[in-house]
Amino acid sequence: MKARDILITLAVRFGGDWDLIMNAIRSKKYLKPEEVEEVAAQNLDAITIVDADYPEGFRNCFKPPICLFYRGNKALISDRSKLLSYIGSREASSYGLLMAREIAKGLSENGYTIVSGMARGIDGEALRAAIEEKGRAIAILGSGINRPFPESNRDLYERLCSEGLVLSEYPGDVEPHASHFPFRNRLIASCPKALIVGEAKQHSGTSITVGYALGALEDIGAVPYRAKEESLCNQLIKDGAALVESVSDALLLMNGKIEKA
Repeated sequence: MKARDILITLAVRFGGDWDLIMNAIRSKKYLKPEEVEEVAAQNLDAITIVDADYPEGFRNCFKPPICLFYRGNKALISDRSKLLSYIGSREASSYGLLMAREIAKGLSENGYTIVSGMARGIDGEALRAAIEEKGRAIAILGSGINRPFPESNRDLYERLCSEGLVLSEYPGDVEPHASHFPFRNRLIASCPKALIVGEAKQHSGTSITVGYALGALEDIGAVPYRAKEESLCNQLIKDGAALVESVSDALLLMNGKIEKA
């Protein structure tokens, strides 16, 4: 039995649960050959931690994913220097959506790939703009690889599967769970070269992703928001994140040339 086949089988058996998979590995609970053969026969598209093309950004993150299922063009995840995560609020303003679309489209036009979580609001808008421009977009799910969430973004999911890339630690039709999304956010924070917060409240899921990014990335930017309103973006800029007002600023951030507070 090949190591990668065993890891994929464990991921399928335990529904992608990282702790259960690791407990099985540590306790050396060996799988029956017929179980591994049954999963291998499905020819599931997956990248495991023992594969040569396992994304380098994931190796040093918190609880590195043991197995990633994918649909689409996995080559998009191979060059970390071309990846930027663009994240933000589900309850986005028209301003936040406009900036997400403008910046994501501009980065894609310049050969960069947008990474996000496919939630409604900022995440989905950034991915839509990128997929419409050269297909340079990667969604990382908190549900099974065959289970787009939210359902309202199914059209985006289908397009990403055919023109971009969708990744998930969870196999098949695993249902989304509240605990999956903050855990998933460590991947959005660790795979790219840089991250931009497009719009968010200070206490939000976006802040969890930023927390992971602070330990993984050198370059974090934020789109400025209106004064005297609760804004994670403005707080990040005060704390030293790069101020990103345009595509030009985003390109400078990706090249490590933008000035920070």
